[in-house]
Amino acid sequence: MKKLIALLFSGFVATAAVAQEAPDVLVQRVTEEVLEIVRHDKDIQNGSTNKVIDLVDKKVLPHFNFQHMTALALGKEWRKANPQQQQQLTAEFKTLLVRTYSNALTSYKNQKIVYKPFKMAPADTDVLVRTEVQQPGSKPVQLDYSLEKMEGGWKVYDVVVAGISLVTNYRDQFGQEVRNGGIDGLIASIANKNKSLEANQKK
Repeated sequence: MKKLIALLFSGFVATAAVAQEAPDVLVQRVTEEVLEIVRHDKDIQNGSTNKVIDLVDKKVLPHFNFQHMTALALGKEWRKANPQQQQQLTAEFKTLLVRTYSNALTSYKNQKIVYKPFKMAPADTDVLVRTEVQQPGSKPVQLDYSLEKMEGGWKVYDVVVAGISLVTNYRDQFGQEVRNGGIDGLIASIANKNKSLEANQKK
């Protein structure tokens, strides 16, 4: 599941012009663009986590609404955080997602992405783009994107893998952390996890 999430989570490479395209066109174009990079980048193929992280930092982050993603992951606990804490939580959660899944791109082989038919009304501001990952020797896996229309274009605020939401999958864990140590305890917990992931990726 992590590899599948990472594969498409890391697929949003786009120019400003592409950001104004329809959401399904955006998903398809940027996914194919980043996979083309991965196919031909020897460092990534050889397992360069740092290079993948750099790719994600520079190309992916502008196309995700991490504040909305963090609010979804926390659920009702989000309202307990003050603005400064919300900013810290968003930053740490973004780092967690990037560090947790960035190295999975190095395991990409020749999975095929099938883009499902898409319809939307001109006034729609919240849509679901459905895709399927086909892997040799394995069952296809449904991979869907929730996007919202914002001032700067369409932004992804959730990824659903085989019916499981990426962001709400954290909700129980984060809720327990808040109950045990408050919002500051949750921030510290995510920060410690990020430090651990960073240390492991440097080995």
